[in-house]
Amino acid sequence: MNTSNPEKIGFDNEKYLKMQSEHIKERISKFGNKLYLEFGGKLFDDYHASRVLPGFEPDSKLRMLMQLSEQAEIVIVINASDIEKNKVRGDLGITYDEDVKRLMKVFESRGLYVGSVVLTHYTGQAAADIFKLNLEKRGVKVYLHYIIDGYPSNIPLIVSDEGFGKNQYIETSRPLVVVTAPGPGSGKMATCLSQLYHENKRGIKAGYAKYETFPIWNIPLKHPVNLAYEAATADLNDVNMIDPFHLEAYNETTVNYNRDIEIFPVLNAIFEGIYGSCPYKSPTDMGVNMAGNCIVDDEICCEASRQEIIRRYYNTKVLEKKDQASQNEVYKIELLMKQAKITSDHRKVTVAANERARLLHVPTAAIELHNGEIISSKTSKLLGASAALLLNALKALAGIDHDIHVISPESIAPIQELKVKYLGGKNPRLHTDEVLIALATSATRDPNAKKALEQLPKLKGCQVHTCVMLSDVDIKTFKRLGIDFTSDPVSKVEGEID
Repeated sequence: MNTSNPEKIGFDNEKYLKMQSEHIKERISKFGNKLYLEFGGKLFDDYHASRVLPGFEPDSKLRMLMQLSEQAEIVIVINASDIEKNKVRGDLGITYDEDVKRLMKVFESRGLYVGSVVLTHYTGQAAADIFKLNLEKRGVKVYLHYIIDGYPSNIPLIVSDEGFGKNQYIETSRPLVVVTAPGPGSGKMATCLSQLYHENKRGIKAGYAKYETFPIWNIPLKHPVNLAYEAATADLNDVNMIDPFHLEAYNETTVNYNRDIEIFPVLNAIFEGIYGSCPYKSPTDMGVNMAGNCIVDDEICCEASRQEIIRRYYNTKVLEKKDQASQNEVYKIELLMKQAKITSDHRKVTVAANERARLLHVPTAAIELHNGEIISSKTSKLLGASAALLLNALKALAGIDHDIHVISPESIAPIQELKVKYLGGKNPRLHTDEVLIALATSATRDPNAKKALEQLPKLKGCQVHTCVMLSDVDIKTFKRLGIDFTSDPVSKVEGEID
């Protein structure tokens, strides 16, 4: 099966947008026309969801919100300690405070109203004060929320004027308040609950709900889509579980995850403290998630999720090699692979790249094209394995014979000289970005080079594996091309000559 073929759709995105927006409207109507909706995961650029649910568009959540733009306003939450520590988003390489500004621009460019920013866990951090001042100069409302001793278990203190009551009340003007953040641990749920307390004091019976795509509550616990979510959150030690509260209340088996299940008794007590009773009988009840109803080809989604688990395994192994992940994270994903009944050999490009490396004793790479064809490459004096792989793949897609040069060796030599002689580089081989620039230059005079260059969009969604760890440059290039890549956690192949 060609799992990377974008024409194989397993998920009905339009149905999802329609169902999700309808259920949010329904949830708003159940409360006093005021709903605080906590958005888990990424509000846009949700590439994990698009990989495991082929057909899910990365900006689906944003598009769904745009359907509710007249009713919705957005509150962005950031932990003041994360500002102080310059916490960075791993996928984008930017700090959380910079991401808040990025999020605001994106939302506003789509016609969505950003009402305010909330600094949680505020204790007078200097960097947070500077950030607050910077936003206020731009006309952005900024509110401060504080640490509550004993949160979340000290219910009498939390639900009091000395707990939530100390937090600044966020002024909102629309019935749907979407609470989002740059990343986990920002305090989204506490912000929502604090607002319920303040709204209640003002005579408004506001509601709270959670929008979290994964785990999907109405598919099996060990479904590959849900296992892939566990693999994606191995660093957070999230575990999918049967929701015991839902099972007890309705005699119905649903899937949730450990943190929501563990916090539910506390949430229940907070709701009772604010309103006298809790509107929900289980964590599953709190969620608004129609994704499971929109899977139209289960096997396509299962296979895509198996591939995602393997990719997460390799990426975590590389991070462990760099001392950026723990061995326990690797063990956890290995366990998930056993539960999914797969090994790394289930990834065809991994097998192809490593078999060639064993034969040649040089770094190699392989790519699976959308038609199932696997192309491989090796390191040479002129090109790194990843750069050579791009050229080989583009020539194959363009129908150009492998032995035909689309970049002349003579044009590569000056670039190598520039790198080593003038820029102080040690490796003269071209990286992926450099080989694409060279190809673009050749395309102005060589029809074959032009034809090869025009194939670049066809690489999106293709699968790549390299037998050595990728450079930062090659990682960025593959990401920009939309290629799903993995690599072995080794710095060089045995027998390779530097």
